[in-house]
Amino acid sequence: MAFERVCALSDIKEMGSLRVELPDIDIAVVRFEGAVYALEDRCSHADVPLTDGDVETFDGAPTIECFLHGSCFDLRTGEPTNLPATEPVSVYPVRVEGEDVLVDTEADGRLPLPSGN
Repeated sequence: MAFERVCALSDIKEMGSLRVELPDIDIAVVRFEGAVYALEDRCSHADVPLTDGDVETFDGAPTIECFLHGSCFDLRTGEPTNLPATEPVSVYPVRVEGEDVLVDTEADGRLPLPSGN
């Protein structure tokens, strides 16, 4: 694992997202109910930034919505929760150390659901 600092925790509004442009990928760093998530900042259906959409709950899952066609993506897994998107987006491990948000962008982009889900 190769965690790197991508932003400060205070840079991300609660129930909000922040686009972080890295050399190989753009990621969305998202805060939702005290947790921080990182996923590819690109809708798999429309190829537009997910950070332009809303962070919300959809069918009980924490999601980010694509503003263009309304598909939501589960922040934990990257899986779409509704149409028109059918393909997941990559998700990355996140650590918060003090005020620093660190993301492992070298991970394979697929995280398992936590046990019990």
